[in-house]
Amino acid sequence: MKPMTGKEMCRLLEENGWRLRRVAGSHHIYTKHGIDATISVPVHAGKDLKTGMQASILKTAGIRLD
Repeated sequence: MKPMTGKEMCRLLEENGWRLRRVAGSHHIYTKHGIDATISVPVHAGKDLKTGMQASILKTAGIRLD
């Protein structure tokens, strides 16, 4: 899996129907109509997300990168 920044993850979520609900500090909070889940994406000055965090966000969002 290619590492991605928080900003890239936010863009990917928005392309897949997730909506930005609020920003709490450096964390962007996303929700999606019809799905009972909330995703928090840390956006820290262009730093890559850690592998486990990235995998967890993608799994919760139902996004597969092959």
